Amino acid sequence: MERECRNVYNGSKKRLNSLMFQRLEKLLQFLKTPLIAEPSQFDPDRVLAHKFPESIYVYAERDAAVYALGVGACGRDAIDADELKFVYPENGQQFIQVLPTFAALFSLGSMTNGIDLPGLQCDPRFLLHGQQYIEVYSPFPSSASIHNKVCLAGLHDKGKAAIVEIETKSYEKESGELLCMNRSSVYLRGAGGFSNPTHPFSYSNYPNNQVAAVKIPKTQPFAVFEDFIQPSQALLYRLSGDYNPLHSDPMIAKVAAFSRPILHGLCTLGFAVRAIIKCICRGDASIVKNVSGRFLLHVYPGETLITEMWLKGLRVIYQAKVKERKRAVLSGFVDLHHLISSL
Repeated sequence: MERECRNVYNGSKKRLNSLMFQRLEKLLQFLKTPLIAEPSQFDPDRVLAHKFPESIYVYAERDAAVYALGVGACGRDAIDADELKFVYPENGQQFIQVLPTFAALFSLGSMTNGIDLPGLQCDPRFLLHGQQYIEVYSPFPSSASIHNKVCLAGLHDKGKAAIVEIETKSYEKESGELLCMNRSSVYLRGAGGFSNPTHPFSYSNYPNNQVAAVKIPKTQPFAVFEDFIQPSQALLYRLSGDYNPLHSDPMIAKVAAFSRPILHGLCTLGFAVRAIIKCICRGDASIVKNVSGRFLLHVYPGETLITEMWLKGLRVIYQAKVKERKRAVLSGFVDLHHLISSL
């Protein structure tokens, strides 16, 4: 009996060592891959005429609820009066309500497989999410089939890197109603240097006021909300569709120079906007008109996020900080259709 147990143990150990060896081989291949892409012929006219493939995103009520839990809804209080509606059809309502930042999931497919532009070589492993802008035109149904139309909103040659801005307009497939628009700005390491260095290529096709960098006021915030990010938060949020191993695999995180897996930037944005909905909108997510967020620094699951809010007319300027490191990780603004009368 003892010999049989020892044989099983040795067999399991060999299989484990084999799996670890395979993972290390992949990591070594990753490290050996050149960071700078080989130069290729760049044709501005070809790039601006490029057509991105359209896509369909289908979600059910369960997906909207999992997303809400992923960005911390009811994390401190399972029957939170402002947030239960996002995970459970309370008070006789037929369906749950959907958070406005759920819209960010519609555009995920535009970036997860890389950005295919003629004359621009880029590797999705070297993609850094810089900014996210969302316009909400109509409250989202609890389940829907979404038709996404994608176009290039901006492209900027920064020498060693490129900034690419992808715009996604999302329509309810059955009715054809335009529900929202996402604009994702990504920083591609190693993808720059594709144009004339004396006159680097720069193109934008959107109003400047949609991406203006906010100036954080020096005055005391109108409201402050503190949220604890559960150690398993990234593992829960990834179930909404972003399976980048940087947020779950300790070995991949170390290769990327992080001590452990980090939280998704869009998850941090979801936490901050949820804080605004709770403190400024009194739980009424339907009055959110648009959302803008600039990602400044990573967040680790298990840290405490403090969202500071300043009210300027119908605009909420916000800044999110990590309490333990005293560092700002996110800033931006949320525009509202109107203010709650109790404010």
